[in-house]
Amino acid sequence: MAYDTRTGSLLLDELGVQRIINGMGWITTVGGSIMRPGVVEAMAESVNFYVDLHELNKTAGNVIARYTGAEAGLVVAGAGAGLLLQAAACIAGSDPDLITQLPNTEGIKNEILLYDGHVSGYARCYRAAGAKLNIWNEGDEDPKDKLKSLIGRQTAAVAYLFHQWNRCPISLAEVAEIAHERGVPVIVDAAVMLPPVDSLTRFINDGADMVTFSGGKGLRGPQSTGILCGRADLIEAARQNNSPNHGIGRPAKVTKEGVVGLVAALQLFVDADHDAEWAEWQGMTNAIVDDLRDIPGVDIRIEDNDPDRQGPNTVVYFKDDWDGPDSQTIIANLAARTPSIRLGYGKRGNEIFVAPVTLQAGDEAEVSKALREELTAHHD
Repeated sequence: MAYDTRTGSLLLDELGVQRIINGMGWITTVGGSIMRPGVVEAMAESVNFYVDLHELNKTAGNVIARYTGAEAGLVVAGAGAGLLLQAAACIAGSDPDLITQLPNTEGIKNEILLYDGHVSGYARCYRAAGAKLNIWNEGDEDPKDKLKSLIGRQTAAVAYLFHQWNRCPISLAEVAEIAHERGVPVIVDAAVMLPPVDSLTRFINDGADMVTFSGGKGLRGPQSTGILCGRADLIEAARQNNSPNHGIGRPAKVTKEGVVGLVAALQLFVDADHDAEWAEWQGMTNAIVDDLRDIPGVDIRIEDNDPDRQGPNTVVYFKDDWDGPDSQTIIANLAARTPSIRLGYGKRGNEIFVAPVTLQAGDEAEVSKALREELTAHHD
């Protein structure tokens, strides 16, 4: 059977870029999310006007503050830029000389404490601002006592990560209490934590001084945007370290269209019917599970109460009597198909998951058909 690999975009099709079926979720490498129509319209309306970027940034920041419950906000060039600016704000503040000095942090308080269970490839965003990471774990000590002992004169911030597969023995609220007793801010990476809507306020309420979210994942805004919110003085420091100023964040430029798109996405996200969206995802997941549940050697489940997953996912677990290829082989085979089907595999073992949040109408049928073919091919 010949599949249509056209995207429907005249330019993308002219370039020869083929469509993929995205069952991985809101992943940057496959384009993040698809923006809501109102976001695209807001961006298109803004392209024909000149505005003062400083004014726009501050005005957009007020909107972010209102929705997050923070003192202030800033639109940034993705959550990675948010991490960079968190570090810059905590190290250099609003001091123009220190802002110019970054990423050279010689003679400046520059240490960021990060629990080893929270280390990811994105930690380099802190380092890009000149931060020196102190990776810690509790060892045989009480984790609270260990953290207290590590905060010293060079500590500029304590970082905390919310992400799939990452854990910490101390809650964010406990970390904030310990850090604040010593006058040290707590910075949070919550890039993937939207939805649910209450994540917008949750981390600020738990004591975080700065929080960053991706704008191009569950928020469904422009892929190259993000949210930074928190204490007014730290957000102002981040703004001064950022474009269009000439601080360390100058390369992380957000266009006026991006700022407008992010604000529109935030408003639409808050007002969206999330129950209806969940029901739509649940329907796709039910259809895939129904198509696959009779395959021997695998356990097909719906996981809809796991905070580490996006939406009510279909998860394929392999039983002890499974005699076929492993999950990574099957995932690679699906990615090599036409159209390419991208599914996820976790760090919990030999498993495959299908995130419905990025499936488009009809994709679930193609996914279940292809998965069935791969899961039964070794029996032929």
